[in-house]
Order: sequence, then structure tokens, then C-alpha cells
Amino acid sequence: MTSATDLPDDSTRAGRESGTGDDVRPALPVWGPATGVGSLPGSDPVEAMRLVVGELPDLPHLPELPGRGPGSDLIGRAAALLVDLYVDLTPAGWRLVPRPGADLRRAQEAMARDLDALYEVAERYVGPFKIQVAGPWTLAAGLERTRGDRAVVDPGARRDLAQSLAEGIAAHVAAVSARVPGASVLVQFDEPSVPAVLQGGLPTVSGFGKLSAVESHVVEEQLTGLVQRVPAPVVLHCCAQRAPLDLFRAAGAQGLSFDLGLVQDLDAVGTAIEAGTHLFVGVVPGTDTDLGRPKATASRVQAWWRELGFPAEELAGAVTLTPSCGLAGASEAYARTAMTHVREAAKYLLPE
Repeated sequence: MTSATDLPDDSTRAGRESGTGDDVRPALPVWGPATGVGSLPGSDPVEAMRLVVGELPDLPHLPELPGRGPGSDLIGRAAALLVDLYVDLTPAGWRLVPRPGADLRRAQEAMARDLDALYEVAERYVGPFKIQVAGPWTLAAGLERTRGDRAVVDPGARRDLAQSLAEGIAAHVAAVSARVPGASVLVQFDEPSVPAVLQGGLPTVSGFGKLSAVESHVVEEQLTGLVQRVPAPVVLHCCAQRAPLDLFRAAGAQGLSFDLGLVQDLDAVGTAIEAGTHLFVGVVPGTDTDLGRPKATASRVQAWWRELGFPAEELAGAVTLTPSCGLAGASEAYARTAMTHVREAAKYLLPE
């Protein structure tokens, strides 16, 4: 079985720098009309990959299947990509440890199976392709240090995690590109914990207190450093309330992904559009519900765009429609319906 880092030297796509020390300048991205956020229900990576390619043919993504258990969850999956840093699973969650063990091997094997499924299903795919991983702040918030507190409180631990993650992502991008040579890889960093990091809302490990807030310029600086080192265009995703879109844009993200129903700061959205930042707009819930007609969803997006004050003919090129968050908590039938819905709704955004 292959691993995320078992790669030929020439596997990086032409035109990208696979080094991890200097600023990386990826090619201008090509965005698709609709895609998924990342997670899906189920446990079969081949079937999940077939579903995504079938329902979202213009911008498929590498499915995440947390239903498989520990190691396929958001934190464990990102930890599987870390270089020279190791984790283990405790009753309280994932913890940094001095040497690799069975839990980390399980996470790495799950990622390898996903890459095998990608090759089996999508080897001949040509076009933009999205992969997802926990961002550095969410990863640091979800990992416990050996001394028992969260890594997010330790500047040194945060720095080491970000550097290790950058190296791991470069290898992961190369692994995906080697298996699907026609893919133009996009990297989505999932940062649901950033609002709590900024506001001092993260609980301590004991659960009896809250961690101190981290200043916004510190959060932005670390994100900027990571974005610059990733050998692919970066999308920053946060479907939590008070997603800091201005901060994400300032950190260099070429795409912003958010839940349309939770974003109230239209000024931040407008500034992003004017700066040429692409928007991944979450328009359908991540759990089972009646979605109505795709045309009605498109009408809601069009009304929002008019409120922003931009020309109607620019809408289709400026946005990619997605579910509002991951679909791991949905039924398999609803997950398929949700992906079909955003694909069909995107067609109504095209100029007549």
C-alpha cells in the first residue's frame, strides 16, 4: 500500500515549486461552479470518490470519511500528514508524543487508502481538484501537549506544527498530483476553531476554564506563513459564526469558504470580491432537510449578490456553490442530493 509521502522525485506538477522553505507561487487557479466541503457519510473511499466525481464533475474533492473512526477525523487526518511530529489517541483526544504508534499508523493507512481510491477512480480526470486538511490553528487547538495543555497556548509548539504541516501538505499535493496528473490541485484549510481562538472561547483541557485569546495579528502571521509555503492555491474554510474573512483574505487565501447564512459582514465580503478573492458559498445545510428547488437556492444567492452591489454578470465567475459545511452527519441519500443540488443551482447563476 502506498503512503502520502512515498513519491517519485518528479511527481510534482510542472510549474509548481515543491520546496518547503521559500515562498511558493502557484499558478493562477481555475475554479469550478460547485464542489463539496470535504466530509461525507460512509466508510468506503472508492464509493465516496465515485460519488464525488459523478455529482461534482467540474470541481471534485478528496472525500473525508470520519465515520471510519479515529484517524479519519479532522485532527487525526491532519496529524497523519505531519513530518517528524507524532500523535497518539487518548480518552481526551489526540496528543503529541515523542514517537509514532498504532493510532498514527491507522491514520496514515486511512490516508493511503484514500489515495489508492483516488487513483482507481479519477486517474484520468483533468481539471481543478480540491483537497482538505485542518488548518494550523484548528490543529493546534485540537492537539494536547505531553504536559497536558493544548498546543495552541505554546508559541513554539504552534510554530513547529505549522512548519511540519507545510512540509506534509507539500508532500500530499505531490501525492495527489502523481495519482491524477491532469489535476490542478487546490488546498482547503479547515479553520473552524479560529473564531474561538481569537475570542478566548476555547476551553482548557480540564474544561473548567477558557484559554486566553490570541491576538489577530499573530493568527494572521502564522496563516500567512503557511499559505506562502503551500505549493497550490489555498482556500480558507470556516463555517462557524464570526468567521474572520478579512483576516483570512489578508493572510493570502485565494478563496474563502463560508456558510452564507452565518456571514453578516457584507463589507468584508465586498472587500474580498474587489480584491479578486474567490468565494465558496455554502448554501444548503449539512444535515438532512428538504432542500426545495435548485432555482430557489440560486435566487437566494442572486439576491445576496445584488445586496453586495456587484454586476449580475460577474456572479457565476466569482462564486462556487457548496454545502454549508461537511456532510458527515447526513444520510448517504441526502449527501448525494445535496451535491446534486449545488451543482444544479450553480447552472442558474450563469448569465442568460
